[in-house]
Amino acid sequence: MTDYVLDGLVKRRATLAGDIERGHETLKKLIADLEKLDATIAQFDPTYPIEGIRAKAFRHADWAHRGEMSRLVFSILRLAAEPLTSRDIALELLTTRALNRNDQRLLALMCKRVGVCLRLAKDKGLVRDSRGPGQYNLWEIAR
Repeated sequence: MTDYVLDGLVKRRATLAGDIERGHETLKKLIADLEKLDATIAQFDPTYPIEGIRAKAFRHADWAHRGEMSRLVFSILRLAAEPLTSRDIALELLTTRALNRNDQRLLALMCKRVGVCLRLAKDKGLVRDSRGPGQYNLWEIAR
C-alpha cells in the first residue's frame, strides 16, 4: 500500500544526490578557475595582496516575485498605527527582507520602488496620500 510513497522518496533522494554531485563538480571548477585567475594576477603584479580581495556578495537581481512588493507594502500599511512616508515603508521593507538598512543606494532604490507601487495603488483607489514632512507624502490604506 505504501510502495508508491517509498518509490517517490527513493526517486527524490536520487535527484537530490545528483544535484549535490553536480554542485560539487561546479564548486571544483570554480575553485580551479579562481586559482588560475590568482596566478594571472600574480603574473602582472607579484606583490598584489590577492588574499585582501573580498568576495562580492551574491544578490538576486529580482529579489521580489510578481506582486510581492505590493503585498509587503500593503501589509506594512495595514499594521501601521498612523500614515507612513514611502521612506518609512522602504525602511520597514528592508528590515522585513533582512537587507542592509544603512546602504543608502539600496534605500533610495527601495524608496523609488515603494513610491511607484503606492502611486499605482492610488490610481486604483487602494491607498490615499496627504502632505507630509518635506517632500514626502503620508500614505495610508483607503478605507
